[in-house]
Amino acid sequence: MKTTELHKGSLLVSEPNIIGDESFSRSVVLLTEYDENGIVGFILNKPLQFTLNDLVPEIGLELPVFQGGPVEMDNLYFLHSIPDLIPNSHLIADNIYWGGDFQRVHHLISENKITGDEIKFFLGYSGWHKDQLLQEINERSWVIKPNTSSELILSDEIHGLWKKEMLELGGSYELWSNAPENPSYN
Repeated sequence: MKTTELHKGSLLVSEPNIIGDESFSRSVVLLTEYDENGIVGFILNKPLQFTLNDLVPEIGLELPVFQGGPVEMDNLYFLHSIPDLIPNSHLIADNIYWGGDFQRVHHLISENKITGDEIKFFLGYSGWHKDQLLQEINERSWVIKPNTSSELILSDEIHGLWKKEMLELGGSYELWSNAPENPSYN
């Protein structure tokens, strides 16, 4: 694929042949940073077994936390759609923002001014050197797609995102959309 197709806001959809990779098998990654220094993104569809309240007990809201990727899994990150409420947010694309003032987020949650469909939390992130990701794309580990799923990124409907992306790709990808994660289970 052409490198010009990769940019901040693009989706990386894992190819069906990524089997056994705990982080990236059947994953959809939103790229939040793309430049000469490297590439950063968050896996959108891998919920973890705990909530925000488990990680930050003083926050009473039990929002799900997702595995953002295998890098810095001890750090909490967030995407949101409310930059007017969260200072220092960075526009990714289509009303999706990354980061901002976490103290402000904590305050807004405490005052019930943020709902679960306006913010999404991640432990860790996915990161690549530019050449590394291009090599993985050339090895057919990823399909680059424009983000046509902005309305799903912060929603609870994210669990079927990989299947949705496979169906949109069509052709032989449609067959993989219903296959078991490990083909030997078939």
